[in-house]
Amino acid sequence: MIKNIQFSLTVLQKRLLSVFLAITFLFCLIFARFFYIQVVWGQELVLRATDQWNREIPVVASRGKIYDRNGQLLVGNQTAYSVFVRPNSVKDAAYTARILADVLGADREQLEEKISQRKVSEITVARMVGSEEIEELAKYALDGVYYSRDNKRVYAYDDVLCQVLGFTSSDGSGLSGLEKIYNSVLSGTDGEIMYTTDIVGAETEDTRIVYKQAVDGDCISLTIDLEIQLAAEQAMREVYNSSKAASVSCIVLDPGNFDVLAMVNYPSYDLNDVPRDDTETLNAQSRNTAVCDIYEPGSTFKVLTAAADLQEYLNGNKSAFSPSYVFNGSRTRTVDGTTIKCWSDHANGKHSNQTLAEALNNSCNPCFTDIALALGTSTFYDYLYSFGLGNVTGIDFGGEALGMLVPQSLVRDCDLARIGFGQTVAVTALQLACAVASVVNGGNYYVPRLLKSIISADGKVVEENEPVLKNTTISKEASAMLCEMLEGVVKEGSGKKAYIEGYRVAGKTGTAQKYENGAVAAGKYVSSFIGFFPADKPQYLALVIVDEPQGAYYGSTVAAPAARNIFQDIIDIKNIRPYE
Repeated sequence: MIKNIQFSLTVLQKRLLSVFLAITFLFCLIFARFFYIQVVWGQELVLRATDQWNREIPVVASRGKIYDRNGQLLVGNQTAYSVFVRPNSVKDAAYTARILADVLGADREQLEEKISQRKVSEITVARMVGSEEIEELAKYALDGVYYSRDNKRVYAYDDVLCQVLGFTSSDGSGLSGLEKIYNSVLSGTDGEIMYTTDIVGAETEDTRIVYKQAVDGDCISLTIDLEIQLAAEQAMREVYNSSKAASVSCIVLDPGNFDVLAMVNYPSYDLNDVPRDDTETLNAQSRNTAVCDIYEPGSTFKVLTAAADLQEYLNGNKSAFSPSYVFNGSRTRTVDGTTIKCWSDHANGKHSNQTLAEALNNSCNPCFTDIALALGTSTFYDYLYSFGLGNVTGIDFGGEALGMLVPQSLVRDCDLARIGFGQTVAVTALQLACAVASVVNGGNYYVPRLLKSIISADGKVVEENEPVLKNTTISKEASAMLCEMLEGVVKEGSGKKAYIEGYRVAGKTGTAQKYENGAVAAGKYVSSFIGFFPADKPQYLALVIVDEPQGAYYGSTVAAPAARNIFQDIIDIKNIRPYE
């Protein structure tokens, strides 16, 4: 009996303990849930509740302006507005839709249908609305209709620099060019206007309005010189029309630090009227071919081959040719079974027994074949690499092409021979301009740049983009020798049409056949000229490329005169005195 009572008490104690533990466990669960809601999840719930009882209208930050190096405005903003409707605050959907449609030129039925959807808290009716339309709408004091400031991007010179500057989307974000590259700098931070509403989004009688100010974007100053850019644009437009070319390009550099002073690709498009509905045209005309496309340079490349030879001669390399060496006057060279010819037939003693300077004047292919083969693959490729070939220049622009250089391990003598005079190698216009700039400025290769500085909205310089020296290519002595030879090309050789009386202009012409599907394309050429002045202390370098000119196609007759026009305009713009 006693044992039974003791057993019953033990069972009861165990059951009570189990109940107690179960209650304790449930209490811990509830406490943990309360803790999670109050502490861990609390802030988010507060935000959710605030969001349910508030509605925001964005205040768009003013996008930073873009200036040239001299403070000339290239890209600015025009104040515009966005129109919003909160359906739950609209008292008469039909009337509101009719007024909005009449003022904004929208579809009334579609608007009424959207406004009648009470489950939607807010709809955007229109963007980039002018101030006149907003003033007209304000007269009606429509319930549930709100406005916020937008910024319409305005390009001061329409199509000028269009591939470089790029354009923005409808919401003001950069989509291409420098607008995209420096979007984080230019865009700023949007603010907002917050209204108190009820649970369905309708304004309450005691609506509170909270304003968060927008922070405007910083401005940027470019290395571009607007006056030089306009001169280059005009020259390219003229040669494009006169030669009936497929396209033309031009780069003007400061050889002293590789600042891009002008960059033109033509045909172009109007940045204030971007053909967004014609994707094919937009993709073609918005592409910055001077940076993103490659081509076979032809004889302009001989400047680099001559530079390598002169430097190796000064280094004491017995395989290099001295400036006084007289090359064999034969018109052809045969390498690995490949025959390389000069453009001239060498009749009547033309191009016979010429020095390096004369070979540059005459643009004689076999002489530069001799140089490349004499230097050999290893030495010649060391120079090609130092000239930046087969690699990006590092310019602050998207989509830069690498160029095309036969891998050193695979190059044959016949390839090396052709590279010597600008075939079997492909470059971007910017690559060639930078490489030549480095061999005529004393041997300094800089990273080319488009950004000069970042400026705050109140005009203070936030950051200076200083020039960066990448490497050295040749010595000052070799550079001076080369500059003198290239001055001779303009005075006496194929570059005569770039000559300007009283000024020391130097340069080199180029005419390259185009290839399609691995074969020479009949009648298709790329004509070019790369030049600089003054020859003894280069301050301005220009590369002009004319793609598929019709009729006359030699670089000496098509591209050189265009470069001369650019140089003459620079002389006038900068009031540069003639050489004494």
